[in-house]
Amino acid sequence: MEQVRISKLMSEQGLCSRREADDYIARGWVYVDGQRVIELGSRAYPTQKITLDKAAQNTQQARVTILLNKPIGFVSGQAEDNHKPAITLIDTASRFASDRSPLRFNRSQLKGLAPAGRLDIDSLGLLVLTQDGRIAKQLIGEDSPIDKEYLVRVEGKLSAANLALLNFGLSLDGQPLKHAQVDWQNDDQLRFILHEGKKRQIRRMCELVGLKVVGLKRIRIGRVMLGDLPIGKWRYLRNDEHF
Repeated sequence: MEQVRISKLMSEQGLCSRREADDYIARGWVYVDGQRVIELGSRAYPTQKITLDKAAQNTQQARVTILLNKPIGFVSGQAEDNHKPAITLIDTASRFASDRSPLRFNRSQLKGLAPAGRLDIDSLGLLVLTQDGRIAKQLIGEDSPIDKEYLVRVEGKLSAANLALLNFGLSLDGQPLKHAQVDWQNDDQLRFILHEGKKRQIRRMCELVGLKVVGLKRIRIGRVMLGDLPIGKWRYLRNDEHF
């Protein structure tokens, strides 16, 4: 058995992100089998027990995760082509009035707040912004098990055979897509449940079967629902909510 970088093991075990792991190691907040680790790049065996100092645990607990109902016209991440990033919508005035979290908003919570996954500029719905590397890895990590649900309004005709292809059998960028769950909700609206997130995946899938997407809304990520969160409003992820 080979030794592995401790930061990689910490990320794989869901303790934190690799960047956070390096920061915690530099601060002396990481222990391997009870021994403090302070040297970046240190390695350990996967069977060894890694634990975090109380200070690291407190730091993680102070990090916030925000759920936003992103409107059309805002980009998920950095500003591009004169379009504002979704984070500019986060302020005291736009907080959902029915948010039950006891947390109080302050602008320091915007520091390090980043989208955990993307939602296209011409799509709306649930967008997660987080300071917590554990949640980011859970949602967008290479082997993330979290599925996402969308309501998609379309134009065009869809045969039973092409509906079956939307569920499984299409390829994008030269790679076969994972199994999806796609079914009709009404005359012009499909429901998609995806287990991956390629760029503009749903729109491109629909184009392959002769459909045009005219509206796309994400309503669920894992076990967290968009619910009655109004467009342009946000709330905190509660302690009793888990993806």
